[in-house]
Amino acid sequence: MPYWLLLPGMLWLLVFFVAPMVYQASTSIQTGSLEAGFKVTWHISTYWDALAEYYPQFLRSVLYAATATALCLLLGYPLAYVIAFKAGRWRNLLMVLVIAPFFTSFLIRTLAWKTILSDGGPVVGALNTLHLLDLTDWIGLTQGQRVLATPLAVVCGLTYNFLPFMILPLYTSLERIDGRLHEAAQDLYARPFTTFRKVTFPLSMPGVVAGTLLTFIPAAGDYINPELLGSTDEKMVGNVIQSQFLRVLDYPTAAALSFLLMAAILAMVTVYIRKSGTEDLL
Repeated sequence: MPYWLLLPGMLWLLVFFVAPMVYQASTSIQTGSLEAGFKVTWHISTYWDALAEYYPQFLRSVLYAATATALCLLLGYPLAYVIAFKAGRWRNLLMVLVIAPFFTSFLIRTLAWKTILSDGGPVVGALNTLHLLDLTDWIGLTQGQRVLATPLAVVCGLTYNFLPFMILPLYTSLERIDGRLHEAAQDLYARPFTTFRKVTFPLSMPGVVAGTLLTFIPAAGDYINPELLGSTDEKMVGNVIQSQFLRVLDYPTAAALSFLLMAAILAMVTVYIRKSGTEDLL
């Protein structure tokens, strides 16, 4: 009976995951053109050629995704902590506010940020008032007196769009912490920061790991934010894959890039989980 219960899920994975992966792998080792057709020739060098040509986009994707993940953690952890321990009767309202962006299309939310970060928008005005644009320009986050079509705009879009994916696992992990542990730490004369460092944060590590993974993985493959908020200098590997599939029509290169991205993310995630020591908690 357990195997029969697993059958629908296994069939779903075979049809919508395994079969497309096999087809994609076959496409990556083909040669030819759209007019003449593509044939499997085991052209493995497509992987090396794709990596050699588009490695800047790979590095940029990792850098932008890692930066957005770090910002999401810095912003999301305090909010999740407040909701879990301090919100009281406002907890449900705050959770609704966290989830509310999901009620709007990902594309519409990103287009809204295009307006917010425009040259005449509130962000540019605030940064000009604080005289921070010169600093961000010197660092390389912005260009001159504009924020849109810069690395800062892409990172802001990624951070905003994927912040709920960080907050929800953190809140779930923090909520499960027994409040009596905090009381025990106070009885042992532990300061609030010591209690957080010794009790709260270690017990919330499963949420931290889950949140960072749920944020980093989709952010590394995202192409909407750099497409709408960046310029040609901010393109990520997702933009290259989308262009190769739909514009250049070079299917083998696009498939090879997809597998390279998946392999790179899998390797980084594996190392991260082992280094964090939470492989037994996931």
